[in-house]
Amino acid sequence: MRRRLDLSLVLVTDRTLAAGRSLDDLVRAAVRGGVTAVQLREKDCSTRQFLEIGRSVREACRTLGVPFIVNDRADLAFILKADGIHIGQDDLQPRDARRLLGPDAVVGLSVETLEQALEAEVEDVDYLGVSPIFATPTKPETRGEWGLAGLIKLRRLTRRDLVAIGGINADNAGSVIEAGADGIAVVSAVCAAAIPELAARDLRKAVDGARTKGSR
Repeated sequence: MRRRLDLSLVLVTDRTLAAGRSLDDLVRAAVRGGVTAVQLREKDCSTRQFLEIGRSVREACRTLGVPFIVNDRADLAFILKADGIHIGQDDLQPRDARRLLGPDAVVGLSVETLEQALEAEVEDVDYLGVSPIFATPTKPETRGEWGLAGLIKLRRLTRRDLVAIGGINADNAGSVIEAGADGIAVVSAVCAAAIPELAARDLRKAVDGARTKGSR
């Protein structure tokens, strides 16, 4: 049975921003602060190193009870027995990722344009990663910014769970939720923070506050 995801605050890892801290320590601190899922996204390491890091982060996630998701690499997600995978437009097709990882796996798909989001309506994915909302150096290859207006438009056109990413911090996270995101994903806002736990707590507070405001 496919697990119910809490996508409120997703940590996307980047060890180059972690100032020498181990990723499993960073993950533990971030989860204490309110992170609800972890996506392992390490572009600058060998396959062997990715697996070594992945095993350590996976065990931290299992101990903490949060989903462990691998970015891009379905083969490594399979080897690591990850809870799921997040793929981009140039990666494995969602149906093939599902075939490899099984019906219970979490499958997320990045969308950079409205056209891609609408095409994804027929795909068997659990959520869409709407990328990037604002300009960010961690995603230089994307086609442009969605902005809040673009996110509002997408929210009106789909019932999919939407996870917003790109340039999100504690100051603008609330407005992203108010624009229709079900959750946010962050990289530098936590990975580069002096105290990751406090950074995650501030982000989660902004997310929860926006939801409370919207329910009034």
